[in-house]
Amino acid sequence: MPKRPPTKQRLLTTVLFTDIVGSTQRAAELGDRQWRNLLGRHHAIVRRQLKRYGGREIDTAGDGFFATFDQPAQAIECAVAIGRAVRPLGIEVRAGIHMGEVEITVDKVAGIAVHIGSRVMSTAGAGEVVVSNTVRDLLSGSEFRFEDRVVRELKGLAGEGRLRAVP
Repeated sequence: MPKRPPTKQRLLTTVLFTDIVGSTQRAAELGDRQWRNLLGRHHAIVRRQLKRYGGREIDTAGDGFFATFDQPAQAIECAVAIGRAVRPLGIEVRAGIHMGEVEITVDKVAGIAVHIGSRVMSTAGAGEVVVSNTVRDLLSGSEFRFEDRVVRELKGLAGEGRLRAVP
């Protein structure tokens, strides 16, 4: 019997993207050695919070993280905790959260839900956690409160996406 190539598994999951706001300017101010030290402290904090809230680190590039969670509430709590925990380092992060079906292969998580999560994060300002309307709808009736954001087209994605900020 011939071997079939491995198929991609699809899974409903919550994606979280974080990014240090103004990182290039801060790196230039600090210089390579001090920036590397600050980045190491940031990474350690993010990883501690991911572990605390049940997140799985998927990727890190420079000063940003991509993680997945089983539940959107975990991702929001984690993003808020990360923001608070890195503030004493003199940095601010922004975070974006979306929930959707992704493709899982041996070494990566991919799909349109990943792109949407990244685009949602790119709309956030310093210290903000922004979620897609999908996440907001899934958490209706929860203790979470959300502030409406301007409806905007997310870069590279057709149509408008309503976004919400976590106050």
